[in-house]
Amino acid sequence: MKNLPTDLLRAYVTVVQEKSFSKAGKKLGRSQPAVSLQINRLEELAGVALMVRKSRSFSLTEEGELMLDYAKRILRLNDEAVLRLRKPDVSGKVRLGLPHEFASSYLSDFLSGFAQTYPGVELEVISELSQNLLTRQERGELDLVIAIHRDTAMSTSAEGWREKLVWVTGSGDVGERRERVPLIVAPHGCVYRYRMLRILDAHSIPWQIVYTGTSYGGICAAVTAGLGVTVLAGSTVPRELEFSESTKRLPFLEDASVDLHYDRQQTDPAVARLAEYITRVSRQALTGS
Repeated sequence: MKNLPTDLLRAYVTVVQEKSFSKAGKKLGRSQPAVSLQINRLEELAGVALMVRKSRSFSLTEEGELMLDYAKRILRLNDEAVLRLRKPDVSGKVRLGLPHEFASSYLSDFLSGFAQTYPGVELEVISELSQNLLTRQERGELDLVIAIHRDTAMSTSAEGWREKLVWVTGSGDVGERRERVPLIVAPHGCVYRYRMLRILDAHSIPWQIVYTGTSYGGICAAVTAGLGVTVLAGSTVPRELEFSESTKRLPFLEDASVDLHYDRQQTDPAVARLAEYITRVSRQALTGS
């Protein structure tokens, strides 16, 4: 039985994600020819062609799609094993601020994993609107803040990521069958509220706010009840709710930037380790790698 080296699998996944051998090389710290050789070696070991190469692009074969799925799963397990086996050499307390929807969705499970991996680090988690969290951080009340930004042009740090914004409904046509689009929103200052009102006004689509909730759970309950539609980051939508990037009446929303805010010059080792952990698991959740 042949073994598939993880460095070859990582090169393959990176090339597919970046859609470019040269970009993948820069990300991996290798030259384009070296990355190409890695892919060739992986194909030799697999005994099948994984890509159909063209002059400036490539496409995956059926076997290539299958390999991509396996490669992501193998790398995810590899990285998890490395993290779990590494001796937790940090301790202290981290005051973490994050938006309600992240605290109530996939990130909550990963924070539990962090606590198990680093038992010496005490986490104090505060959930509020991003704008309020950043204000509290300026006052010295929080060590690390995950904030989703209002403006599309906001540059994301190396530790940040992009979130796809989607329209969320309890029933597929609730936003289509009424004269005014019924909106379920959070209070002023919410990024999602700002984005949905701006895009609807830009397309001259009439709307009305039918429910304002201060919690992620309350907003999702209102959507489930069929009161109206809302906007959320795609990774935070509950499984029981329907969502789409756009419909006949609801316009496409641009991605939002999510950043990690902390003092990178004088940060505590526990804060730096948590920031590294959050970035890694969030990107894995969004890309499957």
